[in-house]
Amino acid sequence: MSQNDIDATKAPLIDHLIELRKRLIWSIVAVFSGFLVCFAFAKQIYNILLRPYRQAVGFDTPIEMIYTAPQEFFFTELRLALFGAIFLAFPVIASQLYMFVAPGLYKNERRAFLPFLLATPILFMLGAALVYFLVMPLAMTFFLSMQQTGDSQVQIQLTARVSEYLSLIMTLILAFGICFQMPVLLMLLARAGLVTSDWLKSKRKYAIVGVFALAAFLTPPDPISQIGLAVPTLLLFELSIWAIRWAEKKRQATGQQTQTDEAT
Repeated sequence: MSQNDIDATKAPLIDHLIELRKRLIWSIVAVFSGFLVCFAFAKQIYNILLRPYRQAVGFDTPIEMIYTAPQEFFFTELRLALFGAIFLAFPVIASQLYMFVAPGLYKNERRAFLPFLLATPILFMLGAALVYFLVMPLAMTFFLSMQQTGDSQVQIQLTARVSEYLSLIMTLILAFGICFQMPVLLMLLARAGLVTSDWLKSKRKYAIVGVFALAAFLTPPDPISQIGLAVPTLLLFELSIWAIRWAEKKRQATGQQTQTDEAT
């Protein structure tokens, strides 16, 4: 290879690195801006996240929470601000990712990639909403039912730490949000020809075992959270099979129509 050929290969690589740096800078700016906004309203956001706890104990019942180290609540607010910043900045991050890879795609590939990019945040928000409005209140009701009050000799009551409650609800939101990406992942694999609807149907029993094992790993050790994650994930698995089968039939019909047009 001549020196000119080597220099010719360096130029596109440098251009890609410059473009990648540009997209990363915009993403970091979006996350940092969201972080500042979320940190300014960290207490209000935390109070919003307490709604499942209030629903479990009753909205008229006051809640007492503690932190056991001077810096604990401050670091909790930092974590909350970063979590909220990534959530708010996701549209910017996703758009920067799309603008980075789009020039390397054909026009039909860009049209095929865009729906998956749009479906990702929608499915994540559906998973987060399921945690916020259903799973977390049921889980907190389950945990609160273990209290020992009344005429017992020993009074055992839940006084949650601010950091541990935030860790619990963030873990559930992330677990549900990630698992709700299953249709996107399976559709991408099917489009790449790596899986088919018949293959997925044949692996259904393994998927059931795997989903419940994953739910047990990602969620707290209570049956409410585990079942609450496993059942919607299995429904999404079945929905993915149906969507892939529909796409296969549509692709087959398009291929037959193309062959007919070529024959005529």
